[in-house]
Amino acid sequence: MPKPPLNRDSPYLLVALRRAERQLTFAVDAFWLWALTMVKNSPFSARPAAAFILSLSLLAAPALAQAVKEDSVILQPDKVTDDAPVVAAQIDMPSWSEENATALLSFIEKVGDEGLFAKDYNPDALAAAILGDDQAKLDKIATDSFLLLATHLRDGRTPNAARKQWFMVDSDGDSEPLISLLTAALGAGTVSETLATLDPVHPDFAALKTSLKKAKTTADANAIRVNMERWRWMPRALGERYVVSNVPEYLTRVVHGGTIIATHKAVVGKASTATPQLNPMATGIIVNPTWTLPRSIINEGIGATIANNPASARAQGYTWTGKGKTLSVVQKAGPNNALGVMKMEMLNEHAIYLHDTPSKGAFNAAARAFSHGCIRTERALHFSGLMAVMFAGKSPEEFGEAIASGATTRFGFDQPFPVYVAYWTVIPDGKGGVKKLADIYGRDAPVVASFAKPGRPTATIIAPKPPEVVPTVTTARATTPGTSGIY
Repeated sequence: MPKPPLNRDSPYLLVALRRAERQLTFAVDAFWLWALTMVKNSPFSARPAAAFILSLSLLAAPALAQAVKEDSVILQPDKVTDDAPVVAAQIDMPSWSEENATALLSFIEKVGDEGLFAKDYNPDALAAAILGDDQAKLDKIATDSFLLLATHLRDGRTPNAARKQWFMVDSDGDSEPLISLLTAALGAGTVSETLATLDPVHPDFAALKTSLKKAKTTADANAIRVNMERWRWMPRALGERYVVSNVPEYLTRVVHGGTIIATHKAVVGKASTATPQLNPMATGIIVNPTWTLPRSIINEGIGATIANNPASARAQGYTWTGKGKTLSVVQKAGPNNALGVMKMEMLNEHAIYLHDTPSKGAFNAAARAFSHGCIRTERALHFSGLMAVMFAGKSPEEFGEAIASGATTRFGFDQPFPVYVAYWTVIPDGKGGVKKLADIYGRDAPVVASFAKPGRPTATIIAPKPPEVVPTVTTARATTPGTSGIY
């Protein structure tokens, strides 16, 4: 395809972004602007070609030599207790036919294929109840086994105490209520099929499930099980559009309509400021952001610079108010700003964001765990331009003008979407198998250890009869004249 002519009236206009006073030069290839529009307006069948064009180089500022400290993670305590089961009171215990109970037993016997353990679901007692003649006993055992198994398929088996720094919100409990699933399955005679529908829908989960059957060692099998579990800790369907950063892979991907439309290298938190797992909603992209320094970074050095050499601090773009413990510091937008030219707006209590960095050299490393917890994003102009055009409805020219202005500008998304900060240490290798990534924060071992212990409790239990209420007996208390009886 010949390169289109470039002129002021052409939609393929080459946007030259030069700001000498910011010591920063960006040259955006005309094909990149054309590709943004193509990706936005083309059908999904045409998007692979457009996505290929999006991978063209976007030149940015030369890598700066200094070490940059960006927003520091606000560490939150792990959730160490499991949620108490929801008690479905005054609901009759479901009646199980022999056929439905046998289907459940058959599923349990093969549940190793799901990365779970058959012994957890009482198969021996269930088999005995099927052969026995006590209907009430069969109903109780089968119902309890179904609800626990469905809980583990939907939400994962791993207790919260072994899910280190895992803060993702999983709404599957609202969209897939277990009592409704059980009632429908028994009525239609589709127990096995209903349980199978609880698997995560992403093809990466299916790839792990296939590879589990081929695992040659217990260690390999457990590594795969750990990551099947992590998929279950997330929403079963990730959504129509989302951004996902896989921390051990050091990569961030943009997904729309099931298609990966952009992939960017990522720098993640070092071990001492590890990046937690969360899924906040992205509401916008901010270009030329300012940076409000957290107290931890003020204490590490810039506070001393402000006190001892304020001229140097000003030269680095810092402004401040107060002093000592009341010192508040903001770094102005500019080439040395720790957030670079963009920051994803994704409010969360951990202060974790996707953002740019002036220290581009870190992206050349194979292992990129260098940050204070936030996720630095390679080719940030490409990323933020895609966000502005695809999800905020802006034209490439509007985005280019905002960058060139140097002014802090927010592009709000027409529909907020989730950003998944994930942690998968076994992923598809693109060749029909899987590959193991380094467990950079040591988060696999607690999950593996939990396999030898009881799993998380069932999410729902049925209590047909409410507990008996013991009547309160009021005993009269004697009072003496002149007293009220209140002491």
